[in-house]
Amino acid sequence: MTRAALALGVAAAIGACGSGKPLTVPSVAATVGSTPTDVNAVSVSPFPGTLDASPTTQISFLGASGTRVSDVVAVGSASGTHAGKLKRYSTGTGESFLPQTRFVPGESVRVTAKVITAGHAATVRTNFTIAFNAPVPQAAFPKHRGSPHAVQHYLSAPALTPSAVQITTPPKPGAAPGDLFLAPYEGTGRPGPMIVDQTGQLVWFHPLPAGESATNLHPQTYRNKKVLTWWQGHILKIGFGQGEDEIYDTSYRPIATVSAGNGYHADLHEFRLTPQGTAWIDAFDPVYVNLSSVGGLRHGVLTDSVVEEIDVKTGLVMWEWHALGHIPLRDSYTPVPHIPSHYWDFVHINSIDPGPDGQLLLSSRSTSTIFDVDMRSGGFRWRIGGKYSSFNRGPGTFFFYQHDATWEPGGLVSVFDNGATPPREAQSRGLLLDPNTQTKAVTLVKAYINPNKTLLATSQGSLTKLSNGNWLMGYGGLPNFTEYDSSGDVLLDGTLGHNVQNYRTYLAHWSGHPTTRPKIAAQAAGGTATVNASWNGATRVAAWQVLGGADKRSLTPIATTPTSGFETAIAIHSSPTYVAVAALDAAGHRLSTSHAIALSD
Repeated sequence: MTRAALALGVAAAIGACGSGKPLTVPSVAATVGSTPTDVNAVSVSPFPGTLDASPTTQISFLGASGTRVSDVVAVGSASGTHAGKLKRYSTGTGESFLPQTRFVPGESVRVTAKVITAGHAATVRTNFTIAFNAPVPQAAFPKHRGSPHAVQHYLSAPALTPSAVQITTPPKPGAAPGDLFLAPYEGTGRPGPMIVDQTGQLVWFHPLPAGESATNLHPQTYRNKKVLTWWQGHILKIGFGQGEDEIYDTSYRPIATVSAGNGYHADLHEFRLTPQGTAWIDAFDPVYVNLSSVGGLRHGVLTDSVVEEIDVKTGLVMWEWHALGHIPLRDSYTPVPHIPSHYWDFVHINSIDPGPDGQLLLSSRSTSTIFDVDMRSGGFRWRIGGKYSSFNRGPGTFFFYQHDATWEPGGLVSVFDNGATPPREAQSRGLLLDPNTQTKAVTLVKAYINPNKTLLATSQGSLTKLSNGNWLMGYGGLPNFTEYDSSGDVLLDGTLGHNVQNYRTYLAHWSGHPTTRPKIAAQAAGGTATVNASWNGATRVAAWQVLGGADKRSLTPIATTPTSGFETAIAIHSSPTYVAVAALDAAGHRLSTSHAIALSD
């Protein structure tokens, strides 16, 4: 975006409300360390005081089971009273009011409504300001080519060309069983969600259209069934994504797509399902603000981070929180830009984890802080790290530009400490922290550091506790991954190809049952033939049976061999006119059969 284009955008945004002034950000220092209060009987979002609500925002009323809403009055200071309709959440915990017309940028909005929740009637209120939205720069994340030798190729499935996976430390005794869930992008291979076993052999790959990438592939539970989930879309140069979150079943069929609400696009950083059938996601929102209070431009642009809980079935926004107005601008370690075309990434929320007692754990990379947010009020219960930590910090508890903050049993918190960028530590670490709200001190329970190699991840990363108590650490942009036991010893180590990136790494049991048929390739030479067989995503195949004959409608078994990795090569000492392959399970039962093909010389 050129300087002239930005100036026109600012003028248009300012002129939209006729004020002649850009949005001014008031001091929010009072929110630091404040004790949240119950402003309403239910959570109403946009929260009171929100500075940059979307012009297309719905008004969300989230409470206990059975919450009902009526008599909603929404009045904009420029647009007047808004008619609309109420829609209930499938969870039965509230409703959203959907205005019929947009709000006006820069105007203030006041909302009142009557609610009945937990048998009590009350009047609830909120007030917020509508954002001057800035255009989203569509420049793609820079493409870094990798090595052509670090790409997988299969004769029977030539469309599958993901990054290779190299296991540098094979699983040792005590390593957790299961498959690795990755979503490689960048490099030479094709991007897409990918499952591999612990030898690095491909299990399943979902190639994406040109220009699209995926992050956050892992199994979750939706409607009491195991599913595969990931984010898919465009990764932008400014460090965020625009896309949607996908839910597929164990047969790799799409069953739901989760989109951000209120006019936003789902960002790549978080997609977390709940047992109630809701999804926690993040979005980013560039808005025009007056940054003169922190030495920036009077007509500056910052990228606000937005957190939403979405009702998957209805698509309604049940809860929404904006970093702007809660996190003070002065908390950011990111330098304030002085060029109009440069957007200020002042907070960069990169993980969301709902916890006990209405708590929400958020990680903010640009402030090097982990926040415990009270879902009722939107205020902070406490914060670890950054410039204004709520806790005295013991040895080893300092972290920088972190990712993947997660609640652990007993009130502990795990986090991937990048330690860069800029470099603040020699290595990235996995940390288990104990924030004691009584003593106001945070102590280090355990740090996980690779003793065999220096791994400093400048971006991305994850730390996940496994089912057997081990820890899996993904190093994001490097993109290595390492499994540690509780003592910190390495039990598994591996990497993807050169210049490949992988936002998070997961390990879990997986059983896939594709509805597609197996794939086959075959070539004859001098009275013998080699048949190649694969079945993308199938996890029950124990052996392959080659079928052959002169008539493709009447083929008989001519060879059987145990499966060997994703693609199995089977030598046959004959040259039938047609061949096919049948996938067999461990008991020898036929699971599926490929199409028959002509055997070529």
